[in-house]
Amino acid sequence: MKQTLEVRHHNAITTARYEYSELQLDLFFYLLSKLRKDDTSGVYEIVVKDLSEITGKKYAYNYLRKATEAMGSRMFEVLTEKSYKQLWMFQHIEYMTGEGRIEVKLSESIRPYLFDLKNNFTSFELLSALRLTSKHAKRIYTLCSQWKDVGETKKFDLLDFKKMLGLVDAKGNEEYTKVAMFKAKVLDVAVKQINEHTDLSISYTLEKKGRAFKNVVFLVEPQAVDVVATLPDLGAAAQSLPGVAAHQVENAGRLLAQLSITTPELVSQILASPAHVAACNKFAHDLKTGKHTKSHSLSGLLLTILGIKKASNGPLFDKPAKAR
Repeated sequence: MKQTLEVRHHNAITTARYEYSELQLDLFFYLLSKLRKDDTSGVYEIVVKDLSEITGKKYAYNYLRKATEAMGSRMFEVLTEKSYKQLWMFQHIEYMTGEGRIEVKLSESIRPYLFDLKNNFTSFELLSALRLTSKHAKRIYTLCSQWKDVGETKKFDLLDFKKMLGLVDAKGNEEYTKVAMFKAKVLDVAVKQINEHTDLSISYTLEKKGRAFKNVVFLVEPQAVDVVATLPDLGAAAQSLPGVAAHQVENAGRLLAQLSITTPELVSQILASPAHVAACNKFAHDLKTGKHTKSHSLSGLLLTILGIKKASNGPLFDKPAKAR
């Protein structure tokens, strides 16, 4: 069984000023997926193996400990019309020795921004957010998700936008003061990753006031990305292949379903081969980036690439193709 897993937090957190690394954002987003309205204890569990299966990344415990230690000292700056709040995420964190899991207790001050959100929240797909490798892409993805039903974000003052991303320190020192560098290192990287790996397709416009750039605004459109939009049940046993992450097998299976390749024997044959799984994941990426748009039969093309179908519409082979 597979399910689309969408996570939420308050819009104030979406636009808050805070700086988390890529790893810290992965932990934050995964923790959001564990929240339950009927759990009043405020204590939640991160199973490191489960997180690794979703992201395909390995997490060394010394890096996790350094990451959560830094998260404990970093605050969310939430601005409202009436106040300026400084919020911290955790009350405490406990690493369970030899068990591969982390117990997290949320601070009381952050909980109203994670529960009972009614209409004032941002929702986004967990798997999409975790697949992004740029910390700025992760933040911009959640920001654009807030406006996905509108089609365009509000205009963000460029300096405020940089502050939101943690690119301006407490003394006002600003990273990427040259717009060309800000575009190359932050905006363009985020757009590329988001368009290739998430359920959103975005672009941006920088607006000038006089001779200087003043605002940034993003255009946001939903896009169908079946190969990354669903998440396997974490309690289910994932298929294990040498050198292949569980999510890669899942992605390959979703691609086969998307292309109507559903014969059980054929699906089993493809998903049992590490080489086939890798080729399916590459094909899915090429499909998203428009490489195969001119093909009349995408399923036939994939089967030909896998060596299961002869070129020029030849018959299917019964035996698995050799790994290449």
